[in-house]
Amino acid sequence: MPGCGTLSEHEGTGLLPWSWAQDRLVRSHDYWLATVTPAGAPHLMPVWAVWHEGGLWFSSSNGSRKARNLAREPRCTLSTADPLEPVVVQGRAQRVVDHDELMRMLAAENAKYQADYGMELVDPAANSVFALQPEWVFALDSKDFAGLRLGSFSRRRAADVIADPDRLELGFAVCDVSGS
Repeated sequence: MPGCGTLSEHEGTGLLPWSWAQDRLVRSHDYWLATVTPAGAPHLMPVWAVWHEGGLWFSSSNGSRKARNLAREPRCTLSTADPLEPVVVQGRAQRVVDHDELMRMLAAENAKYQADYGMELVDPAANSVFALQPEWVFALDSKDFAGLRLGSFSRRRAADVIADPDRLELGFAVCDVSGS
């Protein structure tokens, strides 16, 4: 891409593997959640989240602006907090109410954050737990910004563009989510 300091799609050091992005989704301590208010304004808030069962899971009080926004419009973006190696995930947040799934999420969150939260954290009467499955992912390794190859793919249109529909867009690279 001339003028941006990145190489063309036929140059550079290569593609970021999905494992690179997934590692950062797992280990990030803090995340930024972007939702849309009823007036159409962006709403950005910090949250804790866990990479769990192939998606980012997070919780919020039922009365919070985040939860109310997601109940009205489930499309959202969740990003890791590291600006040098960001991973940005877009998709639709689905509210989780199944007791067994909530208990697995609670155990994962307690393990990650070395906490001892009880069922009240995931009780649907007071709090909402959301699961965000990636539909589009952007990631960037700033240490190799100029060497990354450009790509533009998402899970939704990957089958139309490439032969392997298990790939997601990761920053300036198409990353293989199959683990290779």
